[in-house]
Amino acid sequence: MEIKKVGVVGCGLMGAGIAQSCAQSGYQVVVSEINEELLNKGLGMIKTQLAKSVEKGKLAKEDEVAILGRLKGTTNIEDFADCDVVVEAVVENMELKKKVFADLDRICPAHAVLGTNTSCLSVTEIAMATKRPDQVIGTHFFNPVPVMKLLEVVTTIVSSEETLNTVKSFGESLGKTVITAKDTPAFIVNRLLTPLMLEAIRMLEAGLATREDIGNGMVLGLNHPMGPLTLADFVGLDTMFYITEAMYAETKDPKFAAPLLLKRMVTAGHLGRKTGKGFYEYTRLAAS
Repeated sequence: MEIKKVGVVGCGLMGAGIAQSCAQSGYQVVVSEINEELLNKGLGMIKTQLAKSVEKGKLAKEDEVAILGRLKGTTNIEDFADCDVVVEAVVENMELKKKVFADLDRICPAHAVLGTNTSCLSVTEIAMATKRPDQVIGTHFFNPVPVMKLLEVVTTIVSSEETLNTVKSFGESLGKTVITAKDTPAFIVNRLLTPLMLEAIRMLEAGLATREDIGNGMVLGLNHPMGPLTLADFVGLDTMFYITEAMYAETKDPKFAAPLLLKRMVTAGHLGRKTGKGFYEYTRLAAS
């Protein structure tokens, strides 16, 4: 199937990044939000990132203009009616995702492939909200999307081979290395990463090591780009909490159970970089 137009549902951090990557790769893109305020905020993020690339000499001004020309923002989900691929990037809430997919199934053309950017929820359950479950697949991008070179494609027991091949080719056209996972809790990357971050929180909670020593152990001992607590702050502690809750609910495996400290921090609104405080403080970042 030839892909000419891509839809992205949600223009938050992930949705904006996906839309930008698709537009940079030459696709016509329509990206939606629930209201004009959130849409303008998301489109503003894209414009800021492109402007920075121009300023640094990584992108020509004429290319910036062309990329923005391929992007259309909307608050009307009916605007996905002529899309060949639609990627959903709304919050990690199963009922909301199923509603979005039921709407997309009604609106999108019969050939359209529907992808979900979920990082932990069941793709099969999402797919069954449609009348085309064989054309629904996981398309898990990584933050920041224009920079990160990985796309985790998640297949279900009902995903067709044609859908898988279409999405793999689509991911490669965005400059991504594509890995394929089965529809199991947290797939590949988060299934490996989540226990590491949770154990780091448990070590801190139990007083076994300081946050600095935990971070230096991973950065200097295993050559990780950042420590697990820093990464948790970057991901967002609320996002991490939702992921662990979903994984534990499906598996009942204690390694996926959220530590009490994580629960308390989320309750207190200490969510990491986005709120200015998590395991570390980001006062200047939050104020800028």
